[in-house]
Amino acid sequence: MNKRDMILPIPPAEIDAQMAYADQFAALAERPQTYFIVTYGCQMNAHDSEKLAGTLERMGLTAAPCKEEADFVLHNTCCIRDNAERKALGNVTWLKEIKKQRPHLLIGICGCMVQEPGMAETLLRRYPFVDVAFGTGNIHRLPEFLLKAVEKRQRVIAVPEEQSTLIEGLPIKRESSFQNYVTIMYGCNNFCSYCIVPYVRGRERSRNPKDILKEIENLQKQGVQEIMLLGQNVNSYGNDNSFGVTFPQLLHEIGKTGIPRVRFMTSHPKDLSDELIEEMAVNPALCHHFHLPVQSGNNRILDMMNRRYTREIYLDRVRKLRAAVPDIGISTDLIVAFPGETETEFEDTLALSNEVRWDSAFTFIYSPRVGTKAATLPGQIDPDVASRRIEKLIHQQDQITQEIFQSLIGTKVNVLVSGHARRDETELTGKSERNISVNFRGTQDLIGHIVPVQITAASKTTLRGEIIKGE
Repeated sequence: MNKRDMILPIPPAEIDAQMAYADQFAALAERPQTYFIVTYGCQMNAHDSEKLAGTLERMGLTAAPCKEEADFVLHNTCCIRDNAERKALGNVTWLKEIKKQRPHLLIGICGCMVQEPGMAETLLRRYPFVDVAFGTGNIHRLPEFLLKAVEKRQRVIAVPEEQSTLIEGLPIKRESSFQNYVTIMYGCNNFCSYCIVPYVRGRERSRNPKDILKEIENLQKQGVQEIMLLGQNVNSYGNDNSFGVTFPQLLHEIGKTGIPRVRFMTSHPKDLSDELIEEMAVNPALCHHFHLPVQSGNNRILDMMNRRYTREIYLDRVRKLRAAVPDIGISTDLIVAFPGETETEFEDTLALSNEVRWDSAFTFIYSPRVGTKAATLPGQIDPDVASRRIEKLIHQQDQITQEIFQSLIGTKVNVLVSGHARRDETELTGKSERNISVNFRGTQDLIGHIVPVQITAASKTTLRGEIIKGE
């Protein structure tokens, strides 16, 4: 790709103009004072919400403890599955009743759902109480949109036609001081037949490696212990531009920054190279966990999904990963009841689960999304059949997870302590390098630090351990 064809970030002057709108908004005599962001979906959405929160704070707003007390409620939406969309719209509709009691309340919707074809028209027609709605490609324009909504009392429904821009330089209010997200690329070129993401997030766009490394170096100086690199398909990083840096090469450079732990997601099996596997084996910063969505264990279904690999290729990638990094934990995504899936083809997925033995699996019943190829396929599966299949798959995966957890008793793991255990405030919790939750006794001052822990027991969803003193 020629440099002139590269996808460049939005010009700094445009970001500066938006920050000028933010300052203008902050100076308004009558404006919202507090905000609350409701986030749906993936880590990419969570990181977008951090940028939205940073922008709102630049505009003079402060976070409210709950949406019932906020002057501006913003729903950052997901549309990957139909139930996520219904939940978001249902919660937005609930705010309509709150607005009757508090007419000054501003309601906003942003994110992937707004970018979905036809959704802007739906919001205009069926949700007149929504004040601001905008897509994933123009989150930087929040100051401009909100200023117009407050100062001119105008509804703003804005969806960019072109999703090819990169946005650098927005303020970020990070949720954690020791675990942070870093986006390395946006969009997706894969067009899996069941997935709406390429239509709402646009084509793949890689950030400049210099910008990525600068961001990570700053986080390292602030004492951040772990970063999660984000992208719809991180291991195709660099394919879209002429920076001349592949994903493994980027990881190699990130390893030099001094960040203790690095994770990444999500990876596509077709782009998992030998170069990346080698980097996993030699880079001490990379956590020994790999999320590798397979979706189905049957080749015909994989072909119908347009996944562009076979069961055999997936197994080869897994074998190479485990040969290079013997203690690696692998997790996956699985879809059951894809249109036309037979009982025998579903059994192939069960068999693959037994063969690979993932640490964990995110399992889903196929959800039709309007605008995708799979939504038009014949052979939609009866809901009762789909429910039976997913229950069987979950039961099997739970057994495998338990066996893996039991095998880890007696081992030593390094845990980044994230806080107090959910069910016992006297215990701490955190993630091992393998991305498994570990609970143990410890003091408050350990939160945000990496500590060695000996595993002593296993429950259904977590490991238990004891701190190894003197290390």
